[in-house]
Amino acid sequence: MRALIQRVRESAVSVDGTEVSRIGAGMMVLLGVKKGDTPEMAKALATRTAGLRIFRDDADKMNKSLADIGGAVLVVSQMTLYGDCSRGRRPSFDDVAPGAEAQPLYELFVETLKASGIPVQTGVFGAMMDVSLVNDGPVTFLVEP
Repeated sequence: MRALIQRVRESAVSVDGTEVSRIGAGMMVLLGVKKGDTPEMAKALATRTAGLRIFRDDADKMNKSLADIGGAVLVVSQMTLYGDCSRGRRPSFDDVAPGAEAQPLYELFVETLKASGIPVQTGVFGAMMDVSLVNDGPVTFLVEP
Protein backbone atom coordinates (compact mmCIF):
# COMPACT_ATOMS: atom_id res chain seq x y z
CA MET A 1 0.00 0.00 0.00
CA ARG A 2 1.26 3.44 -0.94
CA ALA A 3 0.04 6.94 -0.24
CA LEU A 4 1.29 9.85 -2.29
CA ILE A 5 0.54 12.73 0.07
CA GLN A 6 0.52 16.34 -1.04
CA ARG A 7 0.10 19.29 1.27
CA VAL A 8 -2.56 21.43 -0.40
CA ARG A 9 -4.23 24.78 -0.09
CA GLU A 10 -7.26 23.23 -1.82
CA SER A 11 -8.18 20.18 -3.85
CA ALA A 12 -11.21 18.86 -5.73
CA VAL A 13 -12.39 15.84 -7.71
CA SER A 14 -14.87 15.77 -10.58
CA VAL A 15 -16.40 12.81 -12.39
CA ASP A 16 -18.01 13.34 -15.79
CA GLY A 17 -17.80 17.10 -15.33
CA THR A 18 -19.56 17.08 -11.95
CA GLU A 19 -17.63 17.98 -8.81
CA VAL A 20 -17.98 15.18 -6.25
CA SER A 21 -15.70 16.46 -3.49
CA ARG A 22 -13.65 19.47 -2.43
CA ILE A 23 -11.46 20.43 0.52
CA GLY A 24 -9.59 23.53 1.61
CA ALA A 25 -6.23 23.35 3.39
CA GLY A 26 -5.02 19.86 4.19
CA MET A 27 -3.81 16.79 2.32
CA MET A 28 -4.53 15.28 -1.05
CA VAL A 29 -3.85 11.54 -0.76
CA LEU A 30 -3.49 9.33 -3.81
CA LEU A 31 -3.80 5.77 -2.48
CA GLY A 32 -2.49 2.69 -4.27
CA VAL A 33 -3.20 -0.89 -3.19
CA LYS A 34 -1.11 -3.85 -4.33
CA LYS A 35 -1.81 -7.56 -4.26
CA GLY A 36 -1.31 -8.99 -0.78
CA ASP A 37 -1.93 -5.78 1.16
CA THR A 38 -3.78 -6.32 4.45
CA PRO A 39 -6.32 -4.51 6.63
CA GLU A 40 -3.57 -3.97 9.21
CA MET A 41 -1.52 -2.14 6.57
CA ALA A 42 -4.49 0.08 5.66
CA LYS A 43 -5.05 1.01 9.31
CA ALA A 44 -1.35 1.66 9.96
CA LEU A 45 -1.02 3.85 6.87
CA ALA A 46 -4.14 5.85 7.77
CA THR A 47 -2.88 6.37 11.33
CA ARG A 48 0.51 7.50 10.04
CA THR A 49 -1.14 9.84 7.53
CA ALA A 50 -3.36 11.42 10.18
CA GLY A 51 -0.40 12.12 12.43
CA LEU A 52 2.09 13.43 9.87
CA ARG A 53 3.48 16.78 10.92
CA ILE A 54 3.95 18.39 7.51
CA PHE A 55 2.31 21.77 8.13
CA ARG A 56 4.23 24.91 9.06
CA ASP A 57 4.39 26.28 12.58
CA ASP A 58 5.16 29.88 13.57
CA ALA A 59 8.91 29.22 13.07
CA ASP A 60 8.21 28.01 9.50
CA LYS A 61 9.12 24.41 10.39
CA MET A 62 7.06 21.35 9.48
CA ASN A 63 5.73 20.73 12.96
CA LYS A 64 1.92 20.68 12.76
CA SER A 65 -0.50 17.88 11.91
CA LEU A 66 -3.90 18.00 10.23
CA ALA A 67 -5.59 18.23 13.63
CA ASP A 68 -3.35 21.15 14.60
CA ILE A 69 -4.38 23.20 11.55
CA GLY A 70 -8.00 22.01 11.36
CA GLY A 71 -7.28 20.54 7.92
CA ALA A 72 -9.09 17.95 5.83
CA VAL A 73 -8.07 15.06 3.60
CA LEU A 74 -9.18 14.22 0.07
CA VAL A 75 -8.48 10.53 -0.70
CA VAL A 76 -8.42 9.28 -4.29
CA SER A 77 -7.77 5.70 -5.41
CA GLN A 78 -4.70 5.58 -7.64
CA MET A 79 -3.87 2.15 -9.05
CA THR A 80 -1.07 3.56 -11.20
CA LEU A 81 1.08 4.08 -8.09
CA TYR A 82 1.99 0.40 -8.59
CA GLY A 83 2.59 0.67 -12.33
CA ASP A 84 5.99 -0.80 -13.20
CA CYS A 85 7.85 1.21 -15.84
CA SER A 86 11.19 -0.60 -15.50
CA ARG A 87 10.92 -2.42 -18.84
CA GLY A 88 9.74 -1.20 -22.20
CA ARG A 89 7.55 1.82 -22.74
CA ARG A 90 4.23 0.52 -21.52
CA PRO A 91 3.67 0.19 -17.75
CA SER A 92 2.88 -3.20 -16.26
CA PHE A 93 0.17 -3.38 -13.63
CA ASP A 94 0.83 -6.96 -12.49
CA ASP A 95 1.28 -5.88 -8.84
CA VAL A 96 -1.95 -3.86 -8.65
CA ALA A 97 -4.67 -5.40 -6.50
CA PRO A 98 -7.89 -6.04 -8.44
CA GLY A 99 -10.81 -3.78 -7.55
CA ALA A 100 -12.58 -6.40 -5.43
CA GLU A 101 -9.46 -6.70 -3.26
CA ALA A 102 -8.44 -3.03 -3.30
CA GLN A 103 -11.78 -1.33 -2.61
CA PRO A 104 -12.33 -2.73 0.91
CA LEU A 105 -8.78 -1.68 1.88
CA TYR A 106 -9.31 1.79 0.37
CA GLU A 107 -12.55 2.12 2.34
CA LEU A 108 -10.86 0.91 5.55
CA PHE A 109 -8.13 3.53 5.07
CA VAL A 110 -10.82 6.22 4.70
CA GLU A 111 -12.82 4.99 7.71
CA THR A 112 -9.69 4.87 9.88
CA LEU A 113 -8.89 8.48 8.97
CA LYS A 114 -12.47 9.51 9.77
CA ALA A 115 -12.30 7.70 13.13
CA SER A 116 -9.33 9.90 14.07
CA GLY A 117 -11.63 12.92 13.83
CA ILE A 118 -10.26 14.32 10.58
CA PRO A 119 -12.75 15.54 7.94
CA VAL A 120 -12.38 13.26 4.91
CA GLN A 121 -13.67 13.58 1.36
CA THR A 122 -13.14 10.99 -1.38
CA GLY A 123 -13.11 10.50 -5.09
CA VAL A 124 -15.14 7.71 -6.70
CA PHE A 125 -13.33 4.37 -6.47
CA GLY A 126 -12.44 3.02 -9.90
CA ALA A 127 -13.84 5.99 -11.82
CA MET A 128 -12.02 8.19 -14.29
CA MET A 129 -11.61 11.41 -12.33
CA ASP A 130 -10.39 14.92 -12.92
CA VAL A 131 -8.31 15.88 -9.89
CA SER A 132 -7.27 19.46 -9.21
CA LEU A 133 -5.13 20.83 -6.43
CA VAL A 134 -2.99 23.71 -5.35
CA ASN A 135 0.11 22.12 -3.83
CA ASP A 136 1.33 24.15 -0.85
CA GLY A 137 5.10 24.35 -0.93
CA PRO A 138 5.29 22.24 -3.01
CA VAL A 139 5.28 19.49 -0.40
CA THR A 140 4.86 15.87 -1.48
CA PHE A 141 5.69 12.60 0.31
CA LEU A 142 5.48 8.93 -0.69
CA VAL A 143 4.45 7.00 2.44
CA GLU A 144 4.17 3.24 2.96
CA PRO A 145 3.13 1.36 6.11
